[in-house]
Amino acid sequence: MNERALQMRLGLAACAVALFLIFVAIPNWVSSPSNVSNIVLSPLFWPYTLSVMMGLVGLGLIATCLRLSANGAPLSIDVEDRGSAQLRMIGIAVIMLVSMVLFARVGMVWTSMLSYLATAFLVKTRHPKTAVVCGVVIPVVLYAFFAHVAGVAVPQGNFVRLP
Repeated sequence: MNERALQMRLGLAACAVALFLIFVAIPNWVSSPSNVSNIVLSPLFWPYTLSVMMGLVGLGLIATCLRLSANGAPLSIDVEDRGSAQLRMIGIAVIMLVSMVLFARVGMVWTSMLSYLATAFLVKTRHPKTAVVCGVVIPVVLYAFFAHVAGVAVPQGNFVRLP
């Protein structure tokens, strides 16, 4: 399989999944109250937004595929250090499991901080200072917006509560 064929398949798959979500899954399985005044607070907003983004990414992959030459180079999927790749897979699985356990105990904000930082250092980011800043600032800003501006209750932990 060459790069062109892979991009075409991924683009078609992303478009198909996006269409399924938009026309079948979200209307049938996501419920929303009729009296939601702000569209951003509706339970339908983010599923539709993510589905449309997925469709746009799929179209972008298809457009890129059409611009590549028909006899593209074959893809090499050889991994130089297979042991390291397997350890990273195990590491991300552990991070996910620990995140599920920590979520109820320390809350959404702290768990997302720790999960992001652990994942950033697991994949050996080239920008560790930026990762630490983003890992701390983004969850706090999102908490401040949803808790204080949008009035949405963000799950807090048993040990540390944010104002």
